[in-house]
Amino acid sequence: MKIKLYFPVITGAIAVLSLAACNDDSLENIEPQQENQRIEQPNALEKVCYYVDQYWSSSAVLTTSLPTSTDTNFMNSQMTKIASLWGRSNPTLRFVNDPSNPNSTYNAISYSTGKIYYGYAIYADAKNKGGNIVNAMILAHEYGHQLQYIFGLPSVSESTARPNELEADGFAGYYLRRPAGYNQTSFAQIAAAYEFAQSIGDYQTTSAGHHGTPPQRRSAVRLGFLLGQYDLTASSFDYNFFYYYQGVLNGTYKMGKNSQNPEIDAYMSKYIDELRKIQSGEISAEEFKNLQ
Repeated sequence: MKIKLYFPVITGAIAVLSLAACNDDSLENIEPQQENQRIEQPNALEKVCYYVDQYWSSSAVLTTSLPTSTDTNFMNSQMTKIASLWGRSNPTLRFVNDPSNPNSTYNAISYSTGKIYYGYAIYADAKNKGGNIVNAMILAHEYGHQLQYIFGLPSVSESTARPNELEADGFAGYYLRRPAGYNQTSFAQIAAAYEFAQSIGDYQTTSAGHHGTPPQRRSAVRLGFLLGQYDLTASSFDYNFFYYYQGVLNGTYKMGKNSQNPEIDAYMSKYIDELRKIQSGEISAEEFKNLQ
């Protein structure tokens, strides 16, 4: 059963971390293989499961690869690891190119039919700003929507896409920490990925497509990272994510017991005040990057 969850509006400054990628793939350029297939535009349900925009341009084409074999192999291997972490088989991963309008591919969309389409432009920008880990984070976010389709998540709802998007951010943070996932146990190591996620947050809080404010998105990925201390199913993750996220936001934390995983409380109690300060903007961007 879905319950109504109303998140308060949180304002704060946005800090974008820009890092230079060190890999030189100039000797590994390959010719992307295009598929003679029309790109489906997302339906009403899928329009809440995009990373930046709801549509692809009419001139965009599907490909099975990115411009280099290194990048293609990285994304395909990450897709396998992400799905395997949740005990699932791979969804169909395809890339979107648009030579006539490259900026139109600054997007990634998860489809309810078991497909993820990932744009050339967002891949290149993410890698340039934070390295491979940023694209791993975005892909894990989009796969989080696959889990939502499969298991009927999230367990809360409101008039915007915010619960869906914040939970997908949480799924991404969880994957980045898990030993069988990206296996980054130091928060500082994945700060670039977090900063990229929060920089795409928005303040259109009454829009149906609202993804959450930048501070909310940062705190969601941080919470997912913290829950990565434990081996959880998708449904158990959903329960714990909203138990702590909702409790911190509206002050009801500890008014009800964590009935599914009471052992998590002792660990999470150390971070409740921190999560509140991230959501409110009290923790600065620089302090956020230095969290352990």
